[in-house]
Amino acid sequence: MTMPFRKLSLILPAILVAGACTNTGANYQPVVDGPVGPNYNFDLQQCQQLAASQSSVDGSTAGNAAIGAAGAAAVTGIVQDSSDNLGRAAVAGALVGAGADVINKNQNKEVIVRNCMRGRGYNVVG
Repeated sequence: MTMPFRKLSLILPAILVAGACTNTGANYQPVVDGPVGPNYNFDLQQCQQLAASQSSVDGSTAGNAAIGAAGAAAVTGIVQDSSDNLGRAAVAGALVGAGADVINKNQNKEVIVRNCMRGRGYNVVG
């Protein structure tokens, strides 16, 4: 396995693991300061469902993948002054660009859960 493919084989699982974490994104369970009432679990479920309704992959994901691919290929071409590894660099750049977009959307889902719970009267601190 060549070095760029070895790096690529490490990047993709990291992206998938980041997206599959149990207390992230729509599955986020906020830290609440103070007592929680009997409706807490129902409210949390409703807020998590609201967050889950937001897409994880959309047009911006494809755009960020394209930007990552172009940037990585350009840097590789300039640094190596050769076109030998442009394809591999573009693939790695696309994965990084798309992965960063998915991670950003995952973080936005956490914000939705926090704000939703605050809107329902909980003192969310984290």
